Amino acid sequence: MKTEVILTSNIVGLGAESDHVKVSPGYARNYLFPQRLAIPLTSANKKQIEVLRQRRAEREAHEFNSMSELERSISKLTCLVKVKTGDDGKMFGSVTSGTIADELKHQFDISLDKRKIHLEHPIKALGEHDIELRLHPEVTSTLKVKVESTTPLPPAPEPEKRAPWREGREGRDRGPRTEKRGRRVEAQAGTTEKPAEKAEKPQEPAKGHREPRAPRTPKPPRAEKSEKSE
Repeated sequence: MKTEVILTSNIVGLGAESDHVKVSPGYARNYLFPQRLAIPLTSANKKQIEVLRQRRAEREAHEFNSMSELERSISKLTCLVKVKTGDDGKMFGSVTSGTIADELKHQFDISLDKRKIHLEHPIKALGEHDIELRLHPEVTSTLKVKVESTTPLPPAPEPEKRAPWREGREGRDRGPRTEKRGRRVEAQAGTTEKPAEKAEKPQEPAKGHREPRAPRTPKPPRAEKSEKSE
């Protein structure tokens, strides 16, 4: 058999101030009544309902204003979460709503119930993630969470140095080949000077052939000697 009580405080999952709820007798007797979270439903206690409703309205208005102000400020923040990873960049474990709540308190001094941080699945990858915050039934926000690794990454291998002729064959350095090719194109177009023609060598005479001798020049006649005197 259930016991009817009137809640005097907001209890998540059960109700808020001035709500009539039914609970087990043991739960009411051992927890709600000693903690002054509820009172028995009697004709005398019904008079307190209006007071409880007024207090509830004031609390909800204050909570709405506080969450609206928090939404405007928290949407501009980036919560940094550092995790350990292996050499391949994979995380050890995951980031939960409780982890994010702890970092908000540590980094920005913001106390937020982890149940208001809505994660469909724990975060298991590095990088930036947009997390939905359900601050109030009428107020939602988005928090940017950046997950970074505390494990230093291995140094990147240096690029392999190759000989210039190999670079030219792969299309990275075509300077020398382009120059030679340009010269061939210019030579075909006639833009460059033609190389000097080689001097023709005299043809050797065939064996057994004799060249004709040049005609001899006639010698001038000699003057006759004068006769000796007798």
